[in-house]
Parts: sequence; structure tokens; C-alpha cells
Amino acid sequence: MLHSKDGRDSDTSHSEERDEPQEATNNDAELSWKKLAKQDLTPSRHRDTYIGALLFNISAFILPALYTTLSKLWVAHIDSSMVVTTDTFTYIGVVAEVLNEGLPRASYLVIGDKANREYRSRLQLTHTLILFQGVLGLIMSIAFVAGASTFARGFVPSEVRAASVTFHVRGVTPSVNMQAAISLACSLSSALAGLGYFIWITRFASESEDGEGQTTTTKPSVASLRTLAKPGIVFFVESAIRNALYLWLVHGIVDLGRDYATAWGVFSTIRWGLVMVPVMALEATTLTFIGHSWGQFRASSLGDESGRRHNTKPEATRRQIWSVARWVLYSIAIVLVVEIPLCFSMAFRGAGQFARYLSGSDEVAKIVARMWRTVDWCYILYGVSTQLAAVLAATRPRWYLYQSLASNILVIDKDG
Repeated sequence: MLHSKDGRDSDTSHSEERDEPQEATNNDAELSWKKLAKQDLTPSRHRDTYIGALLFNISAFILPALYTTLSKLWVAHIDSSMVVTTDTFTYIGVVAEVLNEGLPRASYLVIGDKANREYRSRLQLTHTLILFQGVLGLIMSIAFVAGASTFARGFVPSEVRAASVTFHVRGVTPSVNMQAAISLACSLSSALAGLGYFIWITRFASESEDGEGQTTTTKPSVASLRTLAKPGIVFFVESAIRNALYLWLVHGIVDLGRDYATAWGVFSTIRWGLVMVPVMALEATTLTFIGHSWGQFRASSLGDESGRRHNTKPEATRRQIWSVARWVLYSIAIVLVVEIPLCFSMAFRGAGQFARYLSGSDEVAKIVARMWRTVDWCYILYGVSTQLAAVLAATRPRWYLYQSLASNILVIDKDG
């Protein structure tokens, strides 16, 4: 999901990493904004470029969205009335999202600071993050197993809560529960594949650093956890409040009955695939590069040539502001180009037809079409706002918390 701030693709690029930040800063200062934008947006498959990282993040986000869509199709073919049960896994994912937006989002600010942290120090922070998140995930899994029935009562309509519809094909008896098991297996496989990929790309760099006589340990440590926790707590609080409000709204929709609960799940699937995938991929890319640029700015502004800190509150020039924030402008332009025509096309015809295809229900399709026509323009603004907020998330987490609270309070007030 993240751009490769924890490691490059080869051992040769790591050997040059220590000299990269200052050179990049000097090169940026010599280029006009047009030439710099052209350089940044040059098509490339490498993840250390904006386009390469964006393509990588789109690939990472689109696979879960595709599986969520297919899950609804499979269950709709079993029994259209059971489509709503697939959203239970989604709502469990909302709780997991709170955990994944605490310390992990702090990585853009802390681990992404290549200019002020050595590679092995950043790798130690990453190992600490992975271990801590694994422990939290285990605790969350145990809690959901223990309270499964209670959770289901809050987010699954009573008429389908205890059902498991089956049919017989070639000696196999598929069911909604089997679909959930397949989803769990896919999630575990993707997590293990991601962990394996991380180990693979960092192994070469670690060997290169060890060959240069580096003795800094990369094992997880309490000190690294404290370093991540300071900004991580801010992101955790923000995510907890935002997702608690979301689940509260969902609970109210579920109380309206099966059709509305199903419609909201289908609407969320369409929203995730067509709106959230590009927006979140752009946000992850923006966060990564702003984190790198912010680290370069701090390294050049807070210290002198000897490396001593002399200014804790430097004043940024317009050129420096552009150097840090230019990534968000690229992302906003892409959001507008993609989301405006998409929202119009879905509002006029696409939403209802797609909802009918996913749910197998005409009534659900009508509800989804009305939902989309009501709030489609909001997602254009959401896409832009998300990219702008990335500047705060990668530089000033506390201000990111403030703007998120204000945004969510306004949304709840409008819905109320």
C-alpha cells in the first residue's frame, strides 16, 4: 500500500540514499516550477517516482475493491436477500482501519523522513511497526470471535442474521459462510505476501549497509515504538472518531430494514471501487512524497553545514512551500480529471444499473441510484479535500486532527 520509503528495489540505490536528499533539494531549487513539474510527472515504472508510486498504489487498492465487488456478485447468485451479509466483513474492516491508521499513518512523517534518519534507523522503526500491528491484529481477532453475535446484531438485519443459504454444484456445497472464509483466506494471503515482499526488498539493502560497517540494530524496540507513538496517537484518535461516527450512521441505516442495509452496502462498494480507489491511491502517493520533501526542508532549514540545529521555527520561502506541496497539486488535478466525468456518468445512468447487477434487486437499485444522485458532487470535493489534508498529515498531524474533526462534525450535522 505504501510507496517504498522503507527500502529501494536494489542494493545499489541504497548505497546512494544518504546523499540523495541534499542533492534533490539543490536540483529542485535550480529548476523552474514548469520544468520541475515535468520532471516529477515523467512516466516511469519505478516506485521512487510519482507516477510509478501512483501505479503501485492503484494496484494495491484495486485488488481488495475488486474482490469486494465479486463477493457481492457471488452471494447475489446464491440468494439476493443475503447480499447484506457480505458487509459484515466490511464493518469489521472499519474497526481494523482504526488500528491501521494509528502508527502506520505516522510512518509517512517519521519513517518517510529520509533526510534526517539513517536507513537502518528507519528499518528498525518499520520492524517495530510491523510487530506492534501484528499484536494488535491478533487481539482484535480474538475480540471479534468472542463477540461475533453481538457485532452481528448491530450491523446485520435480523431477518438474515442467522441464515446460511446453500446450493449444490458438482459435489460442492457453497454458502455465504464459505464466501466469508474465502475472503478471510484472501486477506491472510495478501498480508503474508506483502510481508514477504517487504523482507525481500529490504534484505539486499541490509546486506549493503552491513558491509559498510554499520552497527545500528534493526530489531524492534520500545524506543522506536515511542517515536512512532507520538504522532501515531493523533492519527489513532482521528480515525477512531471518524469511524465511530461512520458505524453509528450505518447502524441507523441497518435499522431501516434489509433493503436499505443492502443498498448502503452496494452503494459503498460502488463508492469504494470508483471513488475511493483512485482517491486513496493518490493520497498514499501524496503522503509519501510530501513526507520526503518535508524531511528535506527540515534538514536544510533547521541546521547548518555542520549539522547543528539552530532554528526550530524556520520561515519557508514560496519556493520551499512549492517544493513541499507540489505533490498535492498534481493529485488534485488527477482527482478532478477522473472523478468529475465519473460522477456525472454514474448519476445519469450507471449507479442504478450497476446496483441492480450487484444486488439482483430492483428496489435496492432504486435506492442506490437516489443515494448517488444526492451525494455524488460531495465525493468530488472529498477527493480534493483528502489530498489537501495530506499536507497536514505528513507535516503537522495535530492540525490534521483538527480539520478532520471539523469535517466530520459538519457531515454529521448535515445528515442529522
